[in-house]
Amino acid sequence: MDKSVPRGRLSGTITPPCSKSYAQRALAAALLAEGETVLRNLDFCDDTLSAIRVIETLGAKVERLDERTVKVRGGLAPQSNLLNVGESGLATRMFTPIASLCNMPITIQGEGTLLYRPMHMMIEPLRKLGVDVRDGGGRLPVEVCGPIKGGEIEVDGSVSSQFLTGLLMALPLAEEDTTIAVEDAVSKPYLDMTIDMASKFGVNIQHNDYKEFYVEGSQKYEATDIAIEGDWSAAAMMLVAGAIAGKITLTNISLLSKQADVAICDALVRAGALVTSEPNSITVEERDLVAFEFDATQCPDLFPALAALAAAAEGESVIYGTHRLEHKESNRAEAIKQEYAKFGIEVRLEGDAMYIKGGEIHSAECDSHHDHRIAMSAAVSALRSVGEILIHDAECVAKSYPDFFEVLESLRKEQ
Repeated sequence: MDKSVPRGRLSGTITPPCSKSYAQRALAAALLAEGETVLRNLDFCDDTLSAIRVIETLGAKVERLDERTVKVRGGLAPQSNLLNVGESGLATRMFTPIASLCNMPITIQGEGTLLYRPMHMMIEPLRKLGVDVRDGGGRLPVEVCGPIKGGEIEVDGSVSSQFLTGLLMALPLAEEDTTIAVEDAVSKPYLDMTIDMASKFGVNIQHNDYKEFYVEGSQKYEATDIAIEGDWSAAAMMLVAGAIAGKITLTNISLLSKQADVAICDALVRAGALVTSEPNSITVEERDLVAFEFDATQCPDLFPALAALAAAAEGESVIYGTHRLEHKESNRAEAIKQEYAKFGIEVRLEGDAMYIKGGEIHSAECDSHHDHRIAMSAAVSALRSVGEILIHDAECVAKSYPDFFEVLESLRKEQ
């Protein structure tokens, strides 16, 4: 699908979709819990649907109660030896250890760009925990056969925190206690989210400055009733849209969130936008924007939103942490550089930094690289274009924000 987004001004109040990171963790915990869990405020983006499909394959009974609520009866009882995780990196790395709780061979398979993303960090730790593993040379598909046991292992945390999340979710159900030594843990806020979600289901996980995690074995997940908070990754795009083209209020989000992408508010303030917070909402209003410096190492999903912000700011901004971008839905550093060049914006990649020189946004055709965040970034920048931007393969936004373009259009006001 091609989508044309013209220049425009925005104004209004919206509620972003729920956090897919929290939603997927909650669905995994509900699978592992005894009894019935109710999850409220769910949005059924592609990644959430993938997680639902996975837990159903692993034995959960999922009933949709209304448009935003599901009831999950937990219990590991695999219905198939094939687990299709779609294109979700989190589902792959989280549910592989969970599937390893089962004493039967289960093959984890994926689709699209996920087939090229690295999975090597899972292999040896799982084997040391007693899991039989057959891997595809560090890529999907991967076959595991448990049950996973406790013990002492080392995990490379430099590529992604997602596999560590999977271990932390699965190992409370192992018979033995586990100590995990982690080298170069990244995306620490996402690990906080995992620990937080596990605690909501009665499971305790401890750590020492993210360098060592201790998981007591033979714990039990307890069914619960919870609402999933709004997604700061989606919110970041809309807040940047407000900062460059009007005034937008987002509800069901809080600065107290453990989500990594809450850091967008710091970047907005550094760039000169007016940011006002209430207990359950954030408002951003356009001001003259200036170049800013920001370290996105712990929140790499913010790069596309930050690129749109920097393109609208006067001067050259610098964003650190580009090494985190190679293995996303696209090589996001290169994708941002290529597509923003089409808009007339200079982007330089030097070392671990991205330099973006703000300026006029030209009308152009661009490629989403089948990356939902690249498509959304282009759409937000189009609000400042001299005409319009045509985005190819724009339907990829369904991965995290299916009605993104409709919501953006609903905020338009007369020129």
